[in-house]
Amino acid sequence: MPTHEKTLPPLYVDLDGTLIKSDLLLESFLELIKRNLLYIFLAPFWLLSGKAHLKQQIASRIELRVDLLPYNIELLAYLKRQQQLPRKIILISASDQRLVDAVAAHCACFDDAIGSDGNSNCSGARKLARIKQDSSLFVYAGDNRVDLKVWEQAAGAIVVNLRPSLRRKLDSLCAIEAEFNYSSGSFKSYIRTLRLHQWLKNTLVFLPLALAHELDNSALIVNALIAFLCFGLCASSVYILNDLLDLSSDRQHRSKFRRPFAAGDIPLLSGLLLSPVLLFCAFSLATTLPGTFIVVLALYYLCTGMYSFVLKRIMLVDVILLATLYTLRIISGAAAISVVPSFWLLAFSMFLFFSLAVVKRYTELNYLRNAGIEQSEGRGYYAQDLNMMAMFGCASAFLSVMVFALYINNEDTRNQYLTPELLWLICPLLLYMVSRIWLLAARGQIEEDPIIFALTDRVSQVVTLICGLLLWLANFPWRQIVLS
Repeated sequence: MPTHEKTLPPLYVDLDGTLIKSDLLLESFLELIKRNLLYIFLAPFWLLSGKAHLKQQIASRIELRVDLLPYNIELLAYLKRQQQLPRKIILISASDQRLVDAVAAHCACFDDAIGSDGNSNCSGARKLARIKQDSSLFVYAGDNRVDLKVWEQAAGAIVVNLRPSLRRKLDSLCAIEAEFNYSSGSFKSYIRTLRLHQWLKNTLVFLPLALAHELDNSALIVNALIAFLCFGLCASSVYILNDLLDLSSDRQHRSKFRRPFAAGDIPLLSGLLLSPVLLFCAFSLATTLPGTFIVVLALYYLCTGMYSFVLKRIMLVDVILLATLYTLRIISGAAAISVVPSFWLLAFSMFLFFSLAVVKRYTELNYLRNAGIEQSEGRGYYAQDLNMMAMFGCASAFLSVMVFALYINNEDTRNQYLTPELLWLICPLLLYMVSRIWLLAARGQIEEDPIIFALTDRVSQVVTLICGLLLWLANFPWRQIVLS
């Protein structure tokens, strides 16, 4: 800190939405329920004693990584320049004092830090009163309508992402010293957070329709399409929930730090509202399908919820559950068209998707080992587990091919297909595809999600197309045509 006398009006800087592109109360609350979901039932009782008390109770139970918060870099650079002038800079926020102190210490450009103390919520009129205790002449940096009360008596203003209507009001209150804007809440960011590309995984709901040889049944095709949309909406709801709970780990990840919530591109409150809305739409649409489908969809959401809050942190349980979630997509597709999925299909699915889920963890561990990091953040794995994970994944991949070979030799299969011998040609294709995926993973050429890779990779697409063609040819009436 400069030791010379401060002669310019002191600068008071708001925290939420101004210094950071986020909200510390929501950040800390999400961190709290991530640690223990049961705290969600205590929060309303804490709120009965006031908002400041709620913030204090939450802050006392967590360790928030303030170094990972999405800071307003341009404003922070401006404050560091102001630090070199004869000006006192104070961080003032309605967030709890513990968190405000932590942020101020991290930024290292503030002379003082003021926050809520558990009894008084430092916001609006109370924030102004607290400022007036120390300074009759001051400049204030803020971003919201509630800050107008402070700006009314300020000598100057620094505005961040202020809406045009509020900007016009502020012009009549005080002089604007500086203005900073960052992208927030764009339509593109909302589309990104839905992860529509992940909806490709939901094409598994069409597999029972194809294997039942009902691709010419328009009514069942419509049912399958509705099931696909339901799973897409439900999955997007889950992705948003996951992103909200994984803010800290995503911000430390080499690519996930760009996700809209982690980067502060979308307000956290929007995510908390959007997730249940998408879930409501999914189940509302599901009411047009058989009741069994609704049960499977509910089971899928329950499993994803358990995964988000607890199971993703338990080694091996997480990949087994991921394989189960993919298998549930197949089961839901069967439920949507009222058919019973075969034992062989479900066994094949579990082994194959367990292998692909392990690929996902393998690529993460491979990155950790290359980066010299010992343990995966928020996961139950260590870099030294890499070789064992490869063994598990490869073994499961080859077991899935063996299950398919046994399926071909099954009597029911031989009765279902006119030329079941053609199905044997699929076995080497499957061996090639799963072996290639593991080789590419070992070379570091698969980023993270092998399912999306398999669905978008040209070689995998060709192999899948040939396998589909062989399934069709195996049921083609060659003998009848030749005899006729």
